[in-house]
Amino acid sequence: MAGRLQIDGDDSVLLHITHSNLKTFSADVRFSLQSTVESVKEKLWRKCGTSVNCMSLELYDDNKSKICDLADDSRPLGFYSPLDGFRLHVIDLDPSSVTSGGWLEDTSLVKKYTISEEDYEKRGGTFRKFKDRLVSQNPSTFEPKITDNCMEDLCANIKVGDRCEVEPGEKRGIVKFVGRAESLSPGFWIGVQYDEPLGKHDGMVKGVRYFECPPLHGAMVRPDKVKVGDFPERDPFEEEEI
Repeated sequence: MAGRLQIDGDDSVLLHITHSNLKTFSADVRFSLQSTVESVKEKLWRKCGTSVNCMSLELYDDNKSKICDLADDSRPLGFYSPLDGFRLHVIDLDPSSVTSGGWLEDTSLVKKYTISEEDYEKRGGTFRKFKDRLVSQNPSTFEPKITDNCMEDLCANIKVGDRCEVEPGEKRGIVKFVGRAESLSPGFWIGVQYDEPLGKHDGMVKGVRYFECPPLHGAMVRPDKVKVGDFPERDPFEEEEI
C-alpha cells in the first residue's frame, strides 16, 4: 500500500466525521495528508471527546463503502489515500467513555438537583429574597431595560454562514443564526457553532431550536461579542513561530 501515499499538490483533505456513540455528531474537518494518524486522532479528541488511546478510525468512500481501518498510528494520513468528501468514522472503544450512555446528547438522562418551593422559601440568603428586598427599596431596579430592537444595528454585517470569532476567549466558529430569540432576553442574538466543543448546547435553547450543530458546540451570544471575517479553523498542531 506504500505506493498509495498522496502528498503532491494540495496536501490537505476535507473529511466528514461521524462517531459510534454520538449519533447526532457530524462535522467536516480538514486534515493535512502529512499528519500522522495519531495526530489526526488528537485533533478528533478535541472535537468529540474520545481519548486517543481508545479511538479506532475507519475510512469510507463517498459511496458509503468501507475502504480500510487506519490501523497504524505512525502512518501519514495520505498513506490511506483519502479524498475530499470521504467519511472518517470514530469508534470509541472505552465502555466508560464520556461519550457513552447518550447523556452528552440527551440531557434528560442527567440527574438534576431539585428543591421544593416550600424548602426554597425556608432558606435564607437566596437570590429571591435579595431581589425582593431590592424591589421593595427601589421598584425600578428590575424593570426591563432591553428593547426588542437592541443591537439590531450590529447585525447589519453579520449573516448566516460567516466565519467569526467570539469574545471572550477568541473562540472561532461559523454563524448559524441571526435574529431575535423568543426563549431568551429581548433584542438580537447571534447563534454560533464553535469549531471545538466550547459551547453549551446543540443549537436548542430552553426548548426552542435555533440551529443544528454537534453537542456542546453551540452558543447564543450578543452581536457585540462577535466579529466576522477571515477566521479560519485553527490547527492546534501547528508549531508556533519563534
